[in-house]
Amino acid sequence: MGIVQSQSIKNTVITFLGFGIGAVNALFFYTHFLGKLHYGIVATVLSGANIMMPLMAFGAQNTLIRFFSSYKDQKERDEFLTFMLFLPLALIIPLGMGFYLFYDQISHSWISENPTLEPFFWLIPVVGLFMAYFEVFYAWAKVHMQSVIGNFISEVLVRVVVMALLICVHFDLLAKDTFVYCVALAYFAQMIAMKCYAISVKMPVLRFVIPQNVKEIVQYSSFIIVSGGVAVMLVDFDKVMIAKYLPVTENALYSVAIFISTVIVVPSRAMTQITAPITARLMTQNKFEELNDLYKKSAINLQVAGGFIMILIFVNIREIYELIPKDYSGGILAVFLIGLSKFYDVSLGNNNSIIVNTKYYRTVLLFGVFTVFLMIVLNAVFIPVYGIEGSAFATLVTVMIYNTIKLLFVVKKMDLFPFTIKTLQSLGILTACFVLFYFWDFPFHAIINIGLKSVLVSILYVYLNYKLKISEEVNSVIANVTRKLTSM
Repeated sequence: MGIVQSQSIKNTVITFLGFGIGAVNALFFYTHFLGKLHYGIVATVLSGANIMMPLMAFGAQNTLIRFFSSYKDQKERDEFLTFMLFLPLALIIPLGMGFYLFYDQISHSWISENPTLEPFFWLIPVVGLFMAYFEVFYAWAKVHMQSVIGNFISEVLVRVVVMALLICVHFDLLAKDTFVYCVALAYFAQMIAMKCYAISVKMPVLRFVIPQNVKEIVQYSSFIIVSGGVAVMLVDFDKVMIAKYLPVTENALYSVAIFISTVIVVPSRAMTQITAPITARLMTQNKFEELNDLYKKSAINLQVAGGFIMILIFVNIREIYELIPKDYSGGILAVFLIGLSKFYDVSLGNNNSIIVNTKYYRTVLLFGVFTVFLMIVLNAVFIPVYGIEGSAFATLVTVMIYNTIKLLFVVKKMDLFPFTIKTLQSLGILTACFVLFYFWDFPFHAIINIGLKSVLVSILYVYLNYKLKISEEVNSVIANVTRKLTSM
């Protein structure tokens, strides 16, 4: 897979580093230094900003990747980029004005159960704006096949800044309320850093000309707003719904469960940075055999990698919760439910990249609208009764239905299929590892237990995957590592 494998490995390392820093923040610094109230406030603000981001971006980040390779000369590409830089303003300006004029009505209607959120509610669209333009500048780097530095800025830089801020809170150098505002500034810094790097990759030339295919661009961007909004809402809308029905402190518990289970998608996030533009190019060039090969490889590679992380989390989950404060211990079931939804998501490989680049993408819009409606209804039903576990269950059901619809759509319309016999073998390995190790506890400290279990699971999991040749790429990586270790 060449450039895919190279940049995916680099992005995976960077993303794991970022998640390692994030784990220290989410599981220890937030829980010990900040407290449940302000942790819940930060989680709610960032989730709301993530939901607004697709609107603020006007789909420009995906549209840039989708159409960039279709322009043959640099002049047309410069005109296209200029248009995409200013297209988001078509929604940012009216949204900003509406939020400003009706701020009191909007804030009071949503956070009536949590008045402590009111001073920070205005940060939601502001941080959403920062996130939106970060994605636009990141897309500019991606279309030039440069995804590693942007991934570092996204996954590592902002988390390091937040870690430094949390340490300042611990030593009383920063008030907790001020910390929330400083987190917003961290996302502003992230956007500026990405802009500087994107310009260094390829200095854009501003040409204020409306592209000839402007109608197609706007239609596609409008679709991305909805489809991207659906994807984000599946991840973050549950936190916003929790803040509507439950005390905001419950979002702190839910955020811990979410973070633990979200580690499963690390390989997917890393690989997608480079497979997305390659998928767009293959679609544009009608190279469907190569696309089908990429589809299958990405699916099995992500199933093996994501499954490995999932099984390590599942067999160690009780020990993990022993390491955080006791009042955060109510989310173990949520970890399992959300973890399964994340695993199903990554097992579909570059399915989303295929859909957003197909000529049938408008049809999927209907599926997205249905999914959002289903998610809102399920959360409204289950959160008041079962709390955060109800929200996690609603997320699992919604993700399973939505991803199955998208999978069947790609199979039927594109004649592409991600699964092989290796998929079933991989699931068998995961099941065996879970059954063997979940109920196996050592009489030691939680950290020692986690270390021992992880080593044993890793040896068995890697051995079985290697011997059964589940993934050619994974076997190649294992062989290269083994060769380097034996030659030392």
